[in-house]
Amino acid sequence: MAHIFCIEDDNGIRELITCAVQSGGYTAEGFSSGKEMFVRLEEQKPDLFLLDIMLPGENGISILKKLKAQTATADIPVIMLSAKSTEIDKVTGLENGADDYITKPFGIMELLSRIKAVLRRSKNSNTVETRQMEISGLVICQDQRTVRYDDREITLTYKEFELLAYLMRNRGTAVSRDRLLEEVWGFQYEGETRTVDAHIKTLRQKLDAAGCQNLIQTIRGYGYKIGG
Repeated sequence: MAHIFCIEDDNGIRELITCAVQSGGYTAEGFSSGKEMFVRLEEQKPDLFLLDIMLPGENGISILKKLKAQTATADIPVIMLSAKSTEIDKVTGLENGADDYITKPFGIMELLSRIKAVLRRSKNSNTVETRQMEISGLVICQDQRTVRYDDREITLTYKEFELLAYLMRNRGTAVSRDRLLEEVWGFQYEGETRTVDAHIKTLRQKLDAAGCQNLIQTIRGYGYKIGG
């Protein structure tokens, strides 16, 4: 049974969310601040975080960055909750490692559906047999979240790493932009496939700078692939 941490400063909303989560067959704990949650985190790790952006003291984005920077919590999925609905707010959360983003107000069924989907993706990702992959001299270690080429470490953002890892797990297969959005970003932005293109561009630049050139192939009008 998955255990979920909900960080939300509004008492009414926090109680509603924890009750909804429990009705879906999960266990849940609620926290009014990141400080309170981090104290509890020293005793128990959850299977998923529901994290509000607008919090007193430290905001949700700052908390998200801390969670993704720590080895113990980097792979625990995070769903951001916010009354903000602009594209830039969503992108900021997703670019910093969030697995999904739900805009308030939302329905209980939508929340439970998103939780189920994110937990399923997380489980599939964590059961991948190959924890270290290599192709054309590029070595990626999923446990340590490192990428090296000819013993030179390449520093990638959270999403750049996830994108490269997914392409390497599917080496030799052309992967569509829509598929990459769904698998790497967690859900589709309608009409936002340029997000994938932008990340591929910066990823290629970093690989090229390290001497690993022409690794990612463009499939015109479709997507990308690694390997023949």
